Amino acid sequence: MVMHKTLTLSAGLVMGALFSAPSFATGGKTESPLPTGPVKLERIAYFPEQQITGVAVTHSGRIFVSLPRLSQDVPVTLGEVVDGKITPYPDTAWNGYRSQASEHNDPQHQFVSAQAVVMDHQGMLWVLDAAAPNRTGPIVEGVKLVQIDPSTNSIKRVFRFDPSITQPGSSLNDVRFSPDDRFAYLTNVGKTGGLAVADLKTGRSWNVLLGDRSTQSEGVQLTKNGKPLMTPDGKKLELNADGIEISPDGKTLYWQALTGKTLYSLPTAVLQSEEKAKHAVPDVAAHTHAADGLWIDRAGRFYVSSPGENAIEVADHVGAPLKKLVKDEAMRWPDSFAQDKAGNLYISASFIGDSPWFDPTAKTTPSAIFKISPAKAE
Repeated sequence: MVMHKTLTLSAGLVMGALFSAPSFATGGKTESPLPTGPVKLERIAYFPEQQITGVAVTHSGRIFVSLPRLSQDVPVTLGEVVDGKITPYPDTAWNGYRSQASEHNDPQHQFVSAQAVVMDHQGMLWVLDAAAPNRTGPIVEGVKLVQIDPSTNSIKRVFRFDPSITQPGSSLNDVRFSPDDRFAYLTNVGKTGGLAVADLKTGRSWNVLLGDRSTQSEGVQLTKNGKPLMTPDGKKLELNADGIEISPDGKTLYWQALTGKTLYSLPTAVLQSEEKAKHAVPDVAAHTHAADGLWIDRAGRFYVSSPGENAIEVADHVGAPLKKLVKDEAMRWPDSFAQDKAGNLYISASFIGDSPWFDPTAKTTPSAIFKISPAKAE
């Protein structure tokens, strides 16, 4: 196996002892908001035998996707979309982990199960490796946040979490960054449900609201084609804290359970203090529905995915009424959001309701990427 020179930031270690002091950004989102008015929805990529969940877009237009091992082993768990096809990123070595070939695995230096991909405010790509293939584990030594510089396609940093965050049943799901890119905020959709915070400067990380009502499933029934979505043995899906987003000014964090209908919030000033976070009392920010992805643009408009309706909804701001923006039965299970420099929105459709979890006849799970852009006047 080709070994890569990486800089690993372990919990409890001071960054300065590992590499030179980092530079932190000073502003919030830099992407233009999607203009108001009519929009068009188009499918820009379709993967008939590969299931993506996360999507990220650079300012130059490059598209990256995560392909977690949700129901099957996969040859690529982090990829770049090139000419409509997914290629291993940053290389095949980092994608070399195989569930059925443990003798060749190195969880510390390979992606076990890339769950989310997100751009920070400095143009760096971050990959959240939940290391929980088939919703088991996690494989503790594989749970990590990996920073990649797209300009050089090189690994810049690897952040490893405190053991309290990687306990059995944990499953980190999505991540957002403070405007200065010092703090990472994460949802834990695992058995207990909760949030986690990583201080990328000090190397510390801690749980927040673990097991709290605000991070738990509310038992909302998901649907598929207008009917209750059930597993072959008659069970409904129950998922804890999943979607997450940060306000444009970086002062408020929002999250909700996937099978929930309540959006909660906390001041990031509370989350950034390990001591204050122990006593955090979340607020109800909005009433929603079962949702996977959340997004707030620079203008403060709030976008919510609706996997049961294959739709995207939008509100003028968090707490305002949600209105349907687009709906397309081909956009099955809209999952994660990204936004390009011009303000166009990108949505991954992960087809979870059509996966072997729910359809025992399914051999593979397809997926797609959709783009929402302003409709041109006729």
